[in-house]
Amino acid sequence: MLGFERKAEIADLLEHAGRIDVASLSERFDVCKETIRRDLRGLEKEGMIKRAHGGAVLDLTSSKAHPEFPVSVREIQRQEEKLAICKVAASFIQPGDTVFMDNSSTTLYLLRFIPRDIEVCIVTNSLKLLLEAARVQNPQLRFICLGGDFKESNMSFSGAIPQRIGREYFPSKAFMSCASISGKYMLTDSSADEVDVKRLMIEHSQEVVILADHTKFKRMGQVFLGDFSAVDRIVTDTKTELQSLDYLEKYDLKLVVAG
Repeated sequence: MLGFERKAEIADLLEHAGRIDVASLSERFDVCKETIRRDLRGLEKEGMIKRAHGGAVLDLTSSKAHPEFPVSVREIQRQEEKLAICKVAASFIQPGDTVFMDNSSTTLYLLRFIPRDIEVCIVTNSLKLLLEAARVQNPQLRFICLGGDFKESNMSFSGAIPQRIGREYFPSKAFMSCASISGKYMLTDSSADEVDVKRLMIEHSQEVVILADHTKFKRMGQVFLGDFSAVDRIVTDTKTELQSLDYLEKYDLKLVVAG
């Protein structure tokens, strides 16, 4: 297992348990304790965890009461589920569409599944998505970057500039993720810095598609993003407990299960 893959799995364990110890991680991944300590130091440097005696805990004492791991870690968390979700989501894209894609780790995989024989314009505030575009090399895709204040951990742009530029675009579809989907709190997100751009694109887009793996229904973000009335589709994976989502029946949206 590569180091970044191990860090992603450590992040998953922390999200579920809230605390981990070096000894059990060393045994789990079959690496020495110093390797695990190095992984934890890296996550601590990102401000996501606090190292404790013999292990680490989520850093819930900082302003990040709902920690958001760096995009380099998040993009390989639940990779199989995200690939399935994006394969289905890409089928909604039509020739000539202008689509917004946010800075989430899930939308990174969407570019792989857009058919190479259709022209699509993509508006985004994600530098990571642009780097992925360079790797995919689909000449039929045109990209417009909203620019703005650069956030290194998310590889994305926020602030007044992307909001001002974003007002000029009215996408056919918006593809985005969020921190949580809740019957009580609707859609919530983790970053107050970027939520305004996402709200603007929700308002301007003809169709809004939320890409949400099963974990999004079991957590809570800090910032209100929007209510279900603004959403047309939610695409999730087969691990989602559908029987617990009966509250969605009140709204005119489609729940699509990928896999």
